[in-house]
Amino acid sequence: MEENKNVAVKAEKDHTSAVESAYDYLEHFDILETITNVGNDEVFTPRKTCDMILDSLPEEVWHNPNYKWLNPATKNGIFEREIAIRLDRGLKDIIPDEEARKKHILQNMIFAIGQTKFTANVARRTLYYCSQANRKCDGIKASDGHYVNGYAIGNGTWFDDEEGNIKTPKTEHVFEKDGKCKFCGIKRDSKYNSSDQREHYAYEFIHHGKLALGRKLQDLFFKGDRNMKFDVIIGNPPYQLNDGGGTGESATPIYNYFVENAIFLNPRYVSMIIPAKWFSGGKGLGDFRKRMLNESHLSEIHDFSNFRDIFPSLGGLAGGACFFLWQRDYNGPCKIYNDFLDTFTLRSLNEFDIFIRDNRAVEIVNKVVNFCKAKGLSTMDNVVSNRLPFGIPTTYKYMDEGDIPCYFTQKIGLKYVSKKDVKDDLHIINKFKFLAPKAPIAGQTDFTKPVMFFYDGNTLIAKPGEIASESWLVLNSFDTALEAENFKNYVFSKIFRFLLLQTVVSQNLTKANYCFIPNFKDYKNRISDKELVDMFGLSDEEWKYINSRISSR
Repeated sequence: MEENKNVAVKAEKDHTSAVESAYDYLEHFDILETITNVGNDEVFTPRKTCDMILDSLPEEVWHNPNYKWLNPATKNGIFEREIAIRLDRGLKDIIPDEEARKKHILQNMIFAIGQTKFTANVARRTLYYCSQANRKCDGIKASDGHYVNGYAIGNGTWFDDEEGNIKTPKTEHVFEKDGKCKFCGIKRDSKYNSSDQREHYAYEFIHHGKLALGRKLQDLFFKGDRNMKFDVIIGNPPYQLNDGGGTGESATPIYNYFVENAIFLNPRYVSMIIPAKWFSGGKGLGDFRKRMLNESHLSEIHDFSNFRDIFPSLGGLAGGACFFLWQRDYNGPCKIYNDFLDTFTLRSLNEFDIFIRDNRAVEIVNKVVNFCKAKGLSTMDNVVSNRLPFGIPTTYKYMDEGDIPCYFTQKIGLKYVSKKDVKDDLHIINKFKFLAPKAPIAGQTDFTKPVMFFYDGNTLIAKPGEIASESWLVLNSFDTALEAENFKNYVFSKIFRFLLLQTVVSQNLTKANYCFIPNFKDYKNRISDKELVDMFGLSDEEWKYINSRISSR
């Protein structure tokens, strides 16, 4: 049916022309923006966020018809669609014929793996106009002239099978003797492995060994051609999986596996948007953080302290998110873009063991670190207690009367515990102890706003003989009440809290978060912010900035 041969291409052309002549429509309505996220593992990327990521790529990628693009975990097809649009513009001079150009882009350049069966179908519908890539027009028209049944672009003649270049995931979890998947870590009894669960979330891209992954992709997309490889790997990978079953599940990050596997494949470019918790925290992310901070091929990091700035329809994710650009042929410092600044700073990523996201804070931290070295001072992470400072979990069945008074959550207050359950590895029970909540900013996920951390209402000085549950950290201990009060004054200083802020990417803190804060040799006297400014040699501008980032108590 000659009439239908190029009807999808024509429809796409007409649609694009209409949209370009009504730019306001495109700005304020996009069908992909109306699709609700299906679950925690299917966070659909808004078009504007996708465009920001694509804008960071070098211009040359849009003019090379030989590049192969891969999204290893596509959801709604937004990346594939926007990449196709840009390539269509960028390759006009190289492939002038419109149909030949579109056919080449879709057949030979853009590839993806669905995050799930559902999202693979959605992505195909977005890119090919039909969830069946090879579906042809049956010629049946409605009274208004539109075709009744959907059909794929190119009238289904551009692909030999229903999936085209957007593949449905088929991999299963691989459980070892300990009952955990060797690749993503979920347990055998996880809801993801339930027999009545349609989607198992065994992502193709991370459920093969690194050495086997390249061959798997060549078999999946290139009929086993061992010479084929991808030039650009890009996308918004799933962030986490719950690693248990039933209640009390804890989330295990998995986005790090996508990043590591993408870099291992050694394409020309890798760009992904991921949570920013890897900067200084995150469950099981220590090795990933070390790897990233020593990665000289990272050319750009775009940091967003407020998750809603790039995912406006979602709830806040503490710590925000970032996207990065890794370039195989680049070797040097990284451009760091803060969301609240119009410029970037060129920095070495491995200047500290964690990544300080705030460009304006780096010099301040350096001055404090140098002061500590010159004075021979240690930092607070050497004295702050571990989790469970006295061995008492929050779930402990406390008593109204008992052997030892114990502070539980702020809501419960002071109760009692049995002496036999108490540990005193730090030998501080009989001292004055300054207690601070483990989660002092619970509820605040937007770190672009000033942060308070500590104040009279959420801190305590426990007397000799009193202890605390795991809801609290012991920041320091003293022989006298005066020293404890003076230390409290130090904790409430804006400089103390500002230095703490530079390590915070989630609501829960550990002793490691106190790594930039000096621990003075004694606290017989109070220390004011003014004295700290003079000690560290901070400028008026630096103090002004510190003051703006920390809420007054």
